[in-house]
Amino acid sequence: MQQEAILALLAKEPAHAYQLRARLDDALGPLGEGLNAGHVYVTLSRLERAGFVTVEEPGTGPARSDRKLYSLTAAGQECVSQWLSELTWPKPDLADFHLKLIAAATAGLAEPVGIVSAQRRELLRRLRDAQHAAMGEPAGSDASLLLEGIVLRLQADLRWLEACQQSWASRRGDHREGNR
Repeated sequence: MQQEAILALLAKEPAHAYQLRARLDDALGPLGEGLNAGHVYVTLSRLERAGFVTVEEPGTGPARSDRKLYSLTAAGQECVSQWLSELTWPKPDLADFHLKLIAAATAGLAEPVGIVSAQRRELLRRLRDAQHAAMGEPAGSDASLLLEGIVLRLQADLRWLEACQQSWASRRGDHREGNR
């Protein structure tokens, strides 16, 4: 979890760690299920040490709560502003799968079509899961928008895998015809 997301949630108003976790759960829907609740507490501790949040200890202040209340500092606000203004998107780098595919094909260690088929089955499973999760979200919710992005990326990856499979299948056919 990026610490800037926690800072952004605190930008609206001070909150307890459990409230931040609930906000993340609400915003992310099923995508937040894999987040470890303890990670919010660890992140808040790091942010406090870095000077991005302050902590009102339990039993102090007007609320007299038994839980710590976290607030954004000026440095935390600046960090959030900078993070939100950055243009970020995953670079179109080679993934481990791309390297595995080319290495196996080049070294003759495995049939590329088989590797592509196995990856395609896994992506189809993930696509089904994402589509199923999206159906459970209210239309227009933040979580449904995030899930739509995941579905579209998976569909694009599947199209690329189909192109790979066709390319290697046609090469295999050309190679076999040349041996006759």
